[in-house]
Amino acid sequence: MPDHTPTATLPVAEAKPYSPGLEGVVAAETSLGLVDGANGRLLYRGYRIGDLVEQGSFAAVANLLWTGDWEPDAELHPAEVPHTVMAALRSLPRDTHPMDALRTAVSVWGASRGIAFPPTVEQARALVSFAPSALAAFARIREDRDPVRPDPTLDLAGGFLQQLTWQEPDPATARALDAYMIAAAEHGLNASTFAARVITSTRSDLASAVCGAIGALKGPLHGGAPSEVVDQIHQIGSPERAEAWIREALDRKERLMGFGHRVYRAYDPRAAALRKVTESMASKPEWLNLAIEVEDVALRVLAERYPDRPLKTNVEYYAAALLQGIGLDPDLFPATFAIARIAGWSAHAIEQAEANRLIRPDARYIGPAERDLPRETSLL
Repeated sequence: MPDHTPTATLPVAEAKPYSPGLEGVVAAETSLGLVDGANGRLLYRGYRIGDLVEQGSFAAVANLLWTGDWEPDAELHPAEVPHTVMAALRSLPRDTHPMDALRTAVSVWGASRGIAFPPTVEQARALVSFAPSALAAFARIREDRDPVRPDPTLDLAGGFLQQLTWQEPDPATARALDAYMIAAAEHGLNASTFAARVITSTRSDLASAVCGAIGALKGPLHGGAPSEVVDQIHQIGSPERAEAWIREALDRKERLMGFGHRVYRAYDPRAAALRKVTESMASKPEWLNLAIEVEDVALRVLAERYPDRPLKTNVEYYAAALLQGIGLDPDLFPATFAIARIAGWSAHAIEQAEANRLIRPDARYIGPAERDLPRETSLL
């Protein structure tokens, strides 16, 4: 029998703390966003998310993240999809996931423009203006419809809706989508933002960083839950069924989608801002009214069942309600989130590059001690 007994032991290394998932580890300093989960606060460069959603525009918020300056009249308009990108989108299988299509579009866009390090505000602005057009183009191509050329007089939210439907967007609907994009633009050092900063730290380009971030966001533990909220509310069906349905689901130990958050222990401020937007719409789709009534019942039942656990509404609940209410297909929800979050990813990439240090954490080795190969494997 071969002898697999270790012949040496590793020296005892200096003890370093290990945190699974890097939870609680401070890996960056940022002036972009403050996520205060204990108190339910989210600030973009010091400004409250509720104020930004209520009084700002996505263009002004993106510019704030990139430059630090509040310019309420800032503008962003949808950009044309380059021929190289359109050809790549047309070549994809019709059942391609929209997140894969968006990642492909950003990759081809970056390659065709020769994007190079360091990332700049100009690059970020161009990418954020192009991405909604690319996603809308793919959404039509997969349905065997021709893409719609962007209207340069519209803002990004309105332009995205116009390119999806080939119709002039309803102002209230466009405003609701713009508010959603503001709430989705930035959220601290989450998984996708960390991925973007790691890639940037290698002195790679902005398109590569955003492609990596899209890949991280595609995972269901990060960006995939809003469509599940839609399924849940469809199953409930009416306000009268809400309480019984919720109690039965909790009896089965099922999770209520759209409630609870890894960071927030209070009501998610993004959800609060989006609820205010939906409640202020002059003519809400019936689906939004149902979502609002279901939320009220769910919060009451959760507080009764789990009085010691802070299970409050998170942003995914009202993201789903709002995006479904304005008519988006559920499988477009994560990619729509991504086109908004590109503003935050690119701002983090710019910030990382300005005082760059390669992000290279250690790993704790837990394998066998140093040992010799079994003698029978020797070639001598």
